[in-house]
Amino acid sequence: MSQRPIIWALGIAFAVGFGGLHYGTRLAGLTSDEPPGVAMVTAAGGPAATAAAPQPAGPPTLTVAADSRGHYIVHPSIDNFRVRMLVDSGASFVALTERDAISLGIRPARSDYKVMLKTANGIVRGARVNLREVRLGAILVRNVEAVVLPDRALSMSLLGTSFLAKLRGYEVQTGRMILRG
Repeated sequence: MSQRPIIWALGIAFAVGFGGLHYGTRLAGLTSDEPPGVAMVTAAGGPAATAAAPQPAGPPTLTVAADSRGHYIVHPSIDNFRVRMLVDSGASFVALTERDAISLGIRPARSDYKVMLKTANGIVRGARVNLREVRLGAILVRNVEAVVLPDRALSMSLLGTSFLAKLRGYEVQTGRMILRG
């Protein structure tokens, strides 16, 4: 008989905690600037990376959801031009396709393609360049080393370790990547 009041009290505590969590989330949704049910989308029409709740004194944080293949696709602004990129922690550098580089105003001469790089498609020559700034949400990284690769070497530009290493950190958790500027 003495166990029933404890079980009853635990049930009430659970209900109060769950109700507070549920109504706290609904209250936050009511005070949001976005209309209910509106999802952020990128210029390309895909789901956008969403920023985590602002931290008062901490670094900016960005959370990116994995696509259906488990890839993390982002649309950073490089020198004020938006580029579609795959986050690749296995790539040593930010790697730009020739097409994206030309869109950014970067046109390396054929003689600049001196760097030998090992890719999933084999060994390829790249041209080393420096990007003034790469902005991803509220995260801004300056002076990022990059390489330009021939379009046939990559299907999409890569956001590699030369960017990721300048962050305070990044991690992958259950289908989402968290970047800390």
